[in-house]
Amino acid sequence: MITELDNPFDQLKRVFAYSLPLRRKFRRITVREGLLFEGEAGWGEAAPFWDYDAQESSRWLRAGLAAATTAFPAAKREQVPVNVTIPVTAPEVAAQLVKESGGCTTAKVKVADPGSSLRGDCERVAAVASALGPQGKVRVDANAAWDTDQAVKAIGELQAAVRDGGIDGLEYVEQPCPTVSELAQVRRQVEPKIAADESIRRAEDPLAVARAGAADVAVVKVAPLGGIERAVEVAHESGLELVISSALDSSVGISAGVAAAAALDHLDHACGLATVALFTQDVTKESLLPTAGTLPLRRIEVDTTQGQDAPALAARWQKRLKEMMRY
Repeated sequence: MITELDNPFDQLKRVFAYSLPLRRKFRRITVREGLLFEGEAGWGEAAPFWDYDAQESSRWLRAGLAAATTAFPAAKREQVPVNVTIPVTAPEVAAQLVKESGGCTTAKVKVADPGSSLRGDCERVAAVASALGPQGKVRVDANAAWDTDQAVKAIGELQAAVRDGGIDGLEYVEQPCPTVSELAQVRRQVEPKIAADESIRRAEDPLAVARAGAADVAVVKVAPLGGIERAVEVAHESGLELVISSALDSSVGISAGVAAAAALDHLDHACGLATVALFTQDVTKESLLPTAGTLPLRRIEVDTTQGQDAPALAARWQKRLKEMMRY
């Protein structure tokens, strides 16, 4: 569902708010909301989560405005390999999501959710590995849920689980702990590579994790960093292996992520951009969904005919937009 807002920007044609239901709970939410901007270059998206304050959310606003008013950067590839994202769910459901993923051969499995146990996480990881087959790749994402000791223990068990499923080890473990120092400690004690996400997108200095030797892989997200240009800059300056990932965007935001991935000098892993499948609907008639495990580089047109009168949605996002514009 989308609903039109008052447009406070001279450089934009129209502004909408959207609300998209998720197929199952993800990142502790069941509905995703955000803003859509129509500009001369196309459509942009700004959808900061509600736990981001106005100042932090203002980077998402800059990203959306830039996407709507600026051409995508020169591309070094027209297709971007992507992973299927597996939420916290039963092992048999996780395996089915792999089979329905549009040919993805890499899976990112969410673990350490408040509603899951380590045993359940291991069962889900093993089921995903088995569904992918021995040539597949499995990565896990803990969203900074563990301390150092918990991370080392859990990673060891998850490594064993993926091997039980027929794959020779985890591709990497994403953000096992909250702080850069903890990531560095864990990296010295475990076999799989460590990836940083929150330590990049929510950090005052997104390159601190690389300087500290705390990660092997940089997970870079366009909106939280302020736009495609900054995301590509951070990716290259990090000197780490690279993954461009979604912030649980609609197809509009995903298109900006694909543009960033397409502009990178090197792309080391499948990108976490195949998340539109987590929604029951989209803001466009032609969603960005993977075929043969890849997403194409293209602009997205919002289907404005699905616009509805949604006073509550419009009011809260008009208010939030005004707050973001102060920064």
